[in-house]
Amino acid sequence: MTRQLTRWNPFREMTRYRPWSDVDEFWKEFGIRPVWAELEAEPQIKVDVAEDDGSYTVKAEIPGAKKEDIDVSIEGDRIAVSAEVKKEKEEKEGKRVVRSERYYGSVYRAFTLDTEVDDTKAEANYADGVLTLRLPKKAGKSAKKLTVS
Repeated sequence: MTRQLTRWNPFREMTRYRPWSDVDEFWKEFGIRPVWAELEAEPQIKVDVAEDDGSYTVKAEIPGAKKEDIDVSIEGDRIAVSAEVKKEKEEKEGKRVVRSERYYGSVYRAFTLDTEVDDTKAEANYADGVLTLRLPKKAGKSAKKLTVS
């Protein structure tokens, strides 16, 4: 069973909104950039959760973070991931810098799983901007099915 968790942000769509893309090209010829082109969505942790009989596998995209700056906490069935993210962007024309932007901040994502996690056997690996968590389910917890009469 695969689950994809997405946090809804009402302003995210505004950053993707390009009402007049042809007009954008027109202004670019004059070296002017529309205001909406400057808007950039704040970084987020996108998470995929897969489940099998014995464990959960979580893949979290955290580009721009170093593994030393990532924290994962497990409390029963609640998982929290936080990281310090650094993003630098620079546009040049020849040797002249036209635009330079930096973002330094924290990202955080927490979610609850259906079953408690055995935190003593949990594993974490971070490579190429993706944090992979292997979270074994805690033994001894079983669901009870009630018969409706």
